[in-house]
Amino acid sequence: MDELLTKENIDYKERAREVAEKYVRPRAAELDQTREYGWDILEALKSYELTGAWIPKEYGGHDAGVLNLCLIVEQLSRACGGVGVAFAVNALGSFPIILGGTEEQKQKYLPHIAKGESLIAFGLSEKASGSDAGSLRTTAIADGDDYVINGHKKWNTNGGVASVFTIYALTNPNKGIRGISPFIVEKDTPGFTVGKREDTLGIRTVSVNELEFDNCRIPSSHLLGDREGGGFKNAMMTLDRARPGVAAQALGLAQGAFEWALRYTSERRQFGQTVMSHQAVQFMLADMATQIEAARQLVYASARLIDSGAKNINKMAAMGKVFATDTAMKVTTDAVQLFGGYGYCNDYPIEKYMRDAKITQIYEGTNQVQRLVIGRALTRELKELTGHLDVTVEHFPDYDPEA
Repeated sequence: MDELLTKENIDYKERAREVAEKYVRPRAAELDQTREYGWDILEALKSYELTGAWIPKEYGGHDAGVLNLCLIVEQLSRACGGVGVAFAVNALGSFPIILGGTEEQKQKYLPHIAKGESLIAFGLSEKASGSDAGSLRTTAIADGDDYVINGHKKWNTNGGVASVFTIYALTNPNKGIRGISPFIVEKDTPGFTVGKREDTLGIRTVSVNELEFDNCRIPSSHLLGDREGGGFKNAMMTLDRARPGVAAQALGLAQGAFEWALRYTSERRQFGQTVMSHQAVQFMLADMATQIEAARQLVYASARLIDSGAKNINKMAAMGKVFATDTAMKVTTDAVQLFGGYGYCNDYPIEKYMRDAKITQIYEGTNQVQRLVIGRALTRELKELTGHLDVTVEHFPDYDPEA
């Protein structure tokens, strides 16, 4: 794949790989057990100038784009999926500001995120509104020069360590999704509390928290953009750009698990020969390698499409996400199988890959929702497709659409 990457791409990939091998892999098991955030890894990412790679240069970033973001996340996730998402979620949280913030808001917040001085989280989901993001109930009611926020948010990755949050709330509850607006909320704002931390199956190094708002008063200048009502569109545009990052996390997990499986099956001997020598195992490994490479091509293609400035990106972003995350779940599960009984024990690193992989099929839009996104895109494209066909059903007298 390196032959298809630019020198800049390879540079980001190699720096991220060095951080992963030197700083992430040695601590992956410990961070999984203790559930501590890898602050020392964040310092390494800062020293290797990887933080804020996706942020425009005028705001302190590298303007490196989504593909380079994916390359970094992939390499980190090869060593630890939790560290991979802890990095990627800063892009998810800052994309709303990049896409919809005022110049003043961008200048105030993005440089600190780019330097790794501030971590940011994304607050959209609620207890009763996960995939159905338009049904959220948190409100932000204008009161003079302020907004008063009441409600709660669920599943906030990085919630326990972030100092800045992008939050979506109803400014006009009677307008449905047209009444949703995006806001910036700082951690120490009165009335805002970082609540319960979830005891998650995987990605345990990164905190996933509830957020609670009880008459949380913020200045009107914290409304993202210059008017109310653009929250749903801002959130959907953000997720389209962030999904390749989740796909890259899944890709890295699949690659990392596959590499462990190759090593183990080439060393473990059964029936007088290495496990890898058995044809059944070779077929499994061949399928794993093929699926990973197919996922890589789709993830990179979706990232390149976004970086090109194309407008219609949601189908490709959804395709990359659904394929890579399904691949990660299958590959990591097969890797556990290849380790046999040892794969089921946490003495070996492989079971963690399977635990970390599962969430990638769920967050930032479940894979069922991704298929819905793809299906709707195909429906929209059908009219254009049929309009360009030179033949119609009249050319086929035996055609019966009811058959």
